[in-house]
Amino acid sequence: MNYDFATFAADFPWFFPLCAALFGAIVGSFLNVVIYRMPLEKSIVTPGSQCGCGRPIAWFDNIPVFSWFILRGKARCCGRPYSFRYAFVELLTAALFWGCAVQFAPAKALLGMLFLACLVCATFIDLDHMIIPDVFTLGLGVAGVAVSLAWPALHGVQADLSLLAHLRSGGVALVGLLVGSGLVLWIALVAEAVLKKEAMGFGDVKFVGAIGAFCGWQGAVFSVFGGAIVGTGWVAVAWLWQRISGQRAPIAPRAESSEGVAAEELALGVQVPFGPMLAVAGALYFLGADRWFDSYLGTLTELF
Repeated sequence: MNYDFATFAADFPWFFPLCAALFGAIVGSFLNVVIYRMPLEKSIVTPGSQCGCGRPIAWFDNIPVFSWFILRGKARCCGRPYSFRYAFVELLTAALFWGCAVQFAPAKALLGMLFLACLVCATFIDLDHMIIPDVFTLGLGVAGVAVSLAWPALHGVQADLSLLAHLRSGGVALVGLLVGSGLVLWIALVAEAVLKKEAMGFGDVKFVGAIGAFCGWQGAVFSVFGGAIVGTGWVAVAWLWQRISGQRAPIAPRAESSEGVAAEELALGVQVPFGPMLAVAGALYFLGADRWFDSYLGTLTELF
């Protein structure tokens, strides 16, 4: 009797998603390092994890998620508090990796984990510094086209021994990149003409192109309009907090954009980078919203 991978997965359906979640928590710990160090142009490899006081963090105090709760959010070496966001990023990455493992075949799940991990990094860097590094825009876009050529299943193209399937998948990614970046660029130009000031950073243009490379042009469109909806809700919650508490609820510190233009504050006193909204919408599309949104677009096509 042959007991293969598929049989094991059928007998223990929880095992591989659990492994993916644990792997995601570990990756999330590394993403915290990337989020903190990359904007400061520090090495993400060396030195190892350090406390704010400069002392190295022992491995048993660096266990993803659990260490924060065990230490109650305070460093063992000096007692200074550190943010729950470290544990949150680890939990978030674990949940996203679990979602990929549950929904997709192994190859697409791994590619999805790469994509979603980059979205997590871009989100929190943009929140902190109002920039999205090129590695998560241009680099992610190029990677999306490359992996689409290598693994057609990323875009639902049935792989075979011919070159056509790989070219079709690469074409989907390239169209998504061009449509996504082009759509946001035109929106930015029109908004700038109307408002007489920069309405959207060029980093967002490149970022939507990168999302389109992994999700196709439909995913790029969804990220733009879905991101606007997410952003509206985000601002509404911040405004309510402001009204209830009497305090401002800044989403990110004031910082220079990647183009050197200071980020604008809303009249509410809340600064809202658009990158995180795009990332949330892109992740939602990749993890399931594509089914109903693509169906909706198909219905519109039939009507018109």
